[in-house]
Amino acid sequence: MKIEKISPHLSVTGQIQIEDIAEIHYAGFKSIICNRPDGETPGQPRAATLEEIAGAHGLAMRYIPIGGSITAERQASDFAQAMAELPRPVLAFCRTGNRSRTVAELAQKQPRTDNSRHHHDILILGGGSAGIATAASMLRRRKRADIAIVEPSDAHYYQPGWTMIGGGVFQPRDTVRPMAAVMPKGVSWIQNAVSTFDPDNNLVTLNDGTHLSYNILVLALGNRLAWDQIDGLEDTLGKNGVTSNYRFDLAPYTWELVKNTRKGRALFTQPPMPIKCAGAPQKAMYLSCSEWKKQGCLNDMEVEFHNAGGVLFGVADYVPALMETVENYGIDLNFGSTLVAVDGTARTAIFETAEGQVSRPFDMLHVCPPQQSNATLANSVLADSSGYADVNDATLQHTRYSNIFAIGDCINCSNAKTAAAARKQAPVVAVNVLAALDGQGPKAAYDGYGSCPLTVEHGKIVLAEFCYGGRVAPTLPTWLIQGKRPSRLAWKLKADALPPIYWHGMLKGREWLVAPTPLQ
Repeated sequence: MKIEKISPHLSVTGQIQIEDIAEIHYAGFKSIICNRPDGETPGQPRAATLEEIAGAHGLAMRYIPIGGSITAERQASDFAQAMAELPRPVLAFCRTGNRSRTVAELAQKQPRTDNSRHHHDILILGGGSAGIATAASMLRRRKRADIAIVEPSDAHYYQPGWTMIGGGVFQPRDTVRPMAAVMPKGVSWIQNAVSTFDPDNNLVTLNDGTHLSYNILVLALGNRLAWDQIDGLEDTLGKNGVTSNYRFDLAPYTWELVKNTRKGRALFTQPPMPIKCAGAPQKAMYLSCSEWKKQGCLNDMEVEFHNAGGVLFGVADYVPALMETVENYGIDLNFGSTLVAVDGTARTAIFETAEGQVSRPFDMLHVCPPQQSNATLANSVLADSSGYADVNDATLQHTRYSNIFAIGDCINCSNAKTAAAARKQAPVVAVNVLAALDGQGPKAAYDGYGSCPLTVEHGKIVLAEFCYGGRVAPTLPTWLIQGKRPSRLAWKLKADALPPIYWHGMLKGREWLVAPTPLQ
């Protein structure tokens, strides 16, 4: 395969084969443009096949065929748009590379204005689960919708899987994909981050000074893990027995500690609400205890749960099963106990309690960090007093700006901040955004649904599902999964079904069991 460099951002080559894609990836390319029409010669790989393989290697791909009546002149504007939108550098190919070279030269002569590059009908800030799912749901309804996603990261993570990494069930590679591989086809990916908002003029400014205008804005900015709020914590994370399943790079260390700790004191912490997945601190603890029980050393472990709140779980219906689990493992519950400092070298944790500060030595410390709103959002007029996006809890439309919506962990609604909540919210936001784009009012409503598969032991889960007000809201029939009791089927759902549902359902706009409910 002979590659010719046209510019710092573009190279061309002749026909590529399936086996070439790995080499293209390792050569540093981020995207591929196919300029050869399907079916020109027998045995030629189809563009769709190449795109699937490219996606598996984290490469974006665009099909812009040139041949016969489809001239390079006709395709020049599409090629120019692809070069503006795709991650760079880009490799374009045809049979010999000549058509790709020609269309690239023509594309450079295409008229281009700042407005064409910097205005979008729908602008989504954030390429996490909420942002990607919302864009995909909108494109399912309106294929040619003009959507841009602002997201600085190269990688996209399946965060619910990190608990399973820390429990020795998943491998880290199971929970990460290149951002280019999950970005919906047809969306413009702007690899940057927002720095300021100007909602009165429908403008945002990015970190590089670029101004983006929009008709509709969707906030999907998540929340911030405030490790810095605990004195000494950042200096000792990943060593001295201090870990957290709330970070991709630390979850494997959790499992390493669990495997290698056979006696001593293990502390698990939970900060004040709101946090991502309120059950995650407990999940880490229960899976650890399950492994220690399996290895026959649980009786040699002192396990303490330090919870800043006053209850084990916010939905009372699930507490009895969790209390049974706590008692079976002999866990010492400490409510109203907030981690405020860590001395990793001395292996000591300091907690603030009603009686004052308490110091606890440890052999293992699993920390759930305090969490705050995205700082840029919190300092804007779009936030409420707590720093979260101020939206209607049913329509997810901003309370003061009718052309702004928000979704996921950055909203101020009382629902649980979980991936399951974002999955339920995405179709609602998609419907309401498209209605607003058409000059209409909201059409769909979110009921506050959230789900927390509480891994009480290896092989069993208490599947907590609930809506606003703590109302239990099972998705599947209770005769199939009794959510208030530990279930092996719920474990199979968590371990085997939910990851593919996430990657191939939620992020593709497939709304299995989460069709939007009409607004009453």
